[in-house]
Amino acid sequence: MRPLVASRWVRPALPLLAGALPALAFPAPSLWWLAYVALVPLLLMLRAAPTGRAAAVSGWLGGTGFMLSVHHWLMPSLTVFIVVLAALLGLLWAPWGWLAHRMLRGGAGGGRLAAAVVLIPSGWLMVELVRSWEYLGGPWGLLGASQWEVRPALRLASVGGAWLVSFVVVAVNTALAALLAVPRARLGAVAALLVTGVLTGAVWAWAPGPEQHGERRIAVVQTGEAASRQERFARSERLTRELAGRGAELVVWGESSVGYDLKSRPDLVRRLAGLSRLTGAPLLVNVDAQRSDRPGIYKSSVLVDGTGLTALRYDKMRLVPFGEYIPARSALGWATSVGRAAGEDRQRGTEAVVMRANGLRFGPLICFETAFPDMSRHLVAEGAQVLVAQSSTSSFQRSWAPAQHASLAALRAAETGRPVVHATLTGVSVVAGPEGERVGERLGTERSAATVSEVPLGTGETLYVRYGDWTVRLAVTALVAFAAVEATRSLRSRRSGDGIALPAPARR
Repeated sequence: MRPLVASRWVRPALPLLAGALPALAFPAPSLWWLAYVALVPLLLMLRAAPTGRAAAVSGWLGGTGFMLSVHHWLMPSLTVFIVVLAALLGLLWAPWGWLAHRMLRGGAGGGRLAAAVVLIPSGWLMVELVRSWEYLGGPWGLLGASQWEVRPALRLASVGGAWLVSFVVVAVNTALAALLAVPRARLGAVAALLVTGVLTGAVWAWAPGPEQHGERRIAVVQTGEAASRQERFARSERLTRELAGRGAELVVWGESSVGYDLKSRPDLVRRLAGLSRLTGAPLLVNVDAQRSDRPGIYKSSVLVDGTGLTALRYDKMRLVPFGEYIPARSALGWATSVGRAAGEDRQRGTEAVVMRANGLRFGPLICFETAFPDMSRHLVAEGAQVLVAQSSTSSFQRSWAPAQHASLAALRAAETGRPVVHATLTGVSVVAGPEGERVGERLGTERSAATVSEVPLGTGETLYVRYGDWTVRLAVTALVAFAAVEATRSLRSRRSGDGIALPAPARR
């Protein structure tokens, strides 16, 4: 009886643990290589599943493990609710589990392996695409984002975005799984790995990259942890004064750095304008407060120059579920009683804004929005020379969230060929150059400082900016073609089975 009970617990736990493995590639740059092998155990389990239905269940459990691992730092805020969310989102991996089983089962030959190396990554991309919808939590923890310090991977991102990097990572895992478990497909698996390497090398050699064209001096003010909004503003003010005479052309404060509606606080506007005159640069601050000109709380990037408030303002459009609003609050409002969910919903902005200061065109993004590849691509297409991200991960200081969030700067920069300034309230603050390379000083979570970086500007258009999410479109096409082939095969099988078998003629 005991072995039976143990097996009931162990069997579901194995795909859960296997699904959690890829997430280990995110926090430590030295573990980037883990992403290319971490899916192999789960793929082997899916291949060995007795039926397609069992594989779908294992895929669901593996997806649940992945989501829990990637978002484990949310547990203090959402408590047990994070398990419910992970299990619901994990259902997206159930069809992928069936697909992996279908393509790798039995003694798959070279032809089926070639299809598997395309279809299994395509299925994974569909999961990433669906869960990237902002109302389902957004694209945090895309598998390709784990490669943010790998220069060939960043070059791939300039061609097809994070989607192409995710596709390549899953394709390598698929080929390795076949190499280990499918003897008839080993030669094909080696060939698939070689082709992947050659194509990556070709992209590295020939994909157009941005050309550096000048530099601009941009300052980041990282306030550090503060007990109140008054202390936060005063400390930001003091740090900004240290920038006097350092030649900054733009000063960026972190998210929620101003906890007051500036239109109703002319005294604060005068202080900010004085800082702008002192430093010789406009200030991009971030207001998180009840608006006086319209109902509701907004998170807004606001530009202040030496004369006071400018007309340039950007209101955050994509909000963090449960952190900044509760979806279907009438039904899910109870989440506020079991964690640190939003007590009052923030309101959404309606359009992206490209701002201009000292001749520099820059596009502001607020916190969670840096996870969305389409937002940065749109700003660059609208003429932004620099992407400026204002963030705050102060609720998760002692987790991997700040570093993981900061790593997105490199990915967005590589995708767009434009530098990204990632300024946070409490760390980690970084600047990434047009190819995703680190620029200037990195401010960790224990720092309270103001720094100025020589930010290189990039010109030209990356293939990702020009053609967008073509990797996703090709993945959809491949899956539709597979579905059509499967449907045709099933229809033919059904027709042949419905026929009446005639007796064979008697031999004389």
